[in-house]
Amino acid sequence: MNDDRFAPPQAYVEDVQPPEDALTLASRMSRLGAGVIDVVLSLVLLGIASRLTPWNAFEQPTDGFWFVPQFGNALGGLVLFVVLNGYLLVTRGQTIGKLLLKIRISRPDGSPASPGRMVVRYGVGSVINIIPALGQIYGLIDCLLIFRKSRRCLHDVMADTVVLKAR
Repeated sequence: MNDDRFAPPQAYVEDVQPPEDALTLASRMSRLGAGVIDVVLSLVLLGIASRLTPWNAFEQPTDGFWFVPQFGNALGGLVLFVVLNGYLLVTRGQTIGKLLLKIRISRPDGSPASPGRMVVRYGVGSVINIIPALGQIYGLIDCLLIFRKSRRCLHDVMADTVVLKAR
């Protein structure tokens, strides 16, 4: 006797292609690659600045590195970051690394992120990193949050941004 009441449901489901204008999150590896490119460019510029000016960002502080706020290095690093990436961030939502890897920062709905959101996204971490030990804890938490399904780091959540594949 053949009893269909207990048979698995039979349904045909076609794969649905997302529309071409759909928002696609950037991969974790592309975000890491963009970050590495940005850090290498920053280090090159810091090296040049250290050679041409009295300021040396690579010099070790003499008094308790873990307990003395690093205002000079933080300010100098922030200025160099803005020189390298400020225009691209405001006009395209990209750093040099993000531009090269074809990803961009935007709002969750795909609209451009405002300059104020970029200040929150990059500025909060910069200020926290001035405080020894706390900056390292913030950085660790910030990086680890990318492993969530949303792929949003702490700085993305604070600025209400996402990183998408550029169109």
